[in-house]
Amino acid sequence: MSNNEENKAAPDLERDAESSNVAHDNIDRSETVLEQTMNEFNPEVNGDETIANNIDVGVYEERIAQLEGEVKAAKEGQARANADAYNAQKRMEQETEKSRKFALQKFAKELLEVVDNLERAIVSVQADDDADDAILEGVKLTHKSFLTVLNKHGVEVVDPQQEAFNPELHEAVGIDPNVAADTVGEVLQKGYTLNGRLLRPAMVKVGQ
Repeated sequence: MSNNEENKAAPDLERDAESSNVAHDNIDRSETVLEQTMNEFNPEVNGDETIANNIDVGVYEERIAQLEGEVKAAKEGQARANADAYNAQKRMEQETEKSRKFALQKFAKELLEVVDNLERAIVSVQADDDADDAILEGVKLTHKSFLTVLNKHGVEVVDPQQEAFNPELHEAVGIDPNVAADTVGEVLQKGYTLNGRLLRPAMVKVGQ
């Protein structure tokens, strides 16, 4: 996660944690007052039966109902605060994971130019009848090593020849008369994805 994302998420977590603590304190306070009120008018607790004879039952019941309502509201507030804190934590975890996955996006995209050059070199050497086989093999191994490293970090090749044209992954730059309609024919430049996100579309010719 970037510093900006951390700075943005931290206050949310602190605020939700504080709300949860406040709600918890409200529950404790309301339950304490409720218990004290019930004990106050309970002759079995205070040992004075005259209290039970002198109190206004309606006022007593109203007060108890009020306190029970406050306890219920405090518990609902606690539940909401806990849910908010949980959601904020999950959002922070998701942002962290997203940042981790795509932190290499710019760097990986620049490395694709190196891969392209290696592939051009392979084609060029293969077309040269006088080329040294050892040089060709060396370039192929270097190309394979690059792709292995990229793949290790979530970069996948999009090479859709003879596949159905997909505008989300492919960019049509011409017509290929030798393939069926909406089918990818010649692939002029391979595409790549990074952890499922399009890094560069494949440049292709499509059947008409």
